[in-house]
Amino acid sequence: QVQLVESGGGLVQAGGSLRLSCAASGLSFSTYFLGWFRQAPGKEREFVGYITRGTGSTYLADSVKGRFTISRDNAKNTGYLQMNSLKPEDTAVYYCAAETNIDANRRSEAKKYRYWGQGTQVTVSS
Repeated sequence: QVQLVESGGGLVQAGGSLRLSCAASGLSFSTYFLGWFRQAPGKEREFVGYITRGTGSTYLADSVKGRFTISRDNAKNTGYLQMNSLKPEDTAVYYCAAETNIDANRRSEAKKYRYWGQGTQVTVSS
């Protein structure tokens, strides 16, 4: 049974930082792409970024580029989303998602990921 469990969310002031973790079990973590998405109230789920299996290359959405970084520790079966210079518009529930193989031009699409965590709330106050 595959499980993804996010943690690390919370309330932070604008300009602050948080690091989210995504602990995986029930899968061969190193062979999975790991994506991060977020969903604000009343809005559609939004792509944040992903990290590939193998080389661990990352890609981030323009809205977070330069502020967020994605990493993974395959030995710990855990992925991370480091969020710096947080803004109120970053407020959302953040989700990690995993999939074994996704075409390069489809990795920002939530529907391409099979496994999802339950989400963790991030609230940024102004």
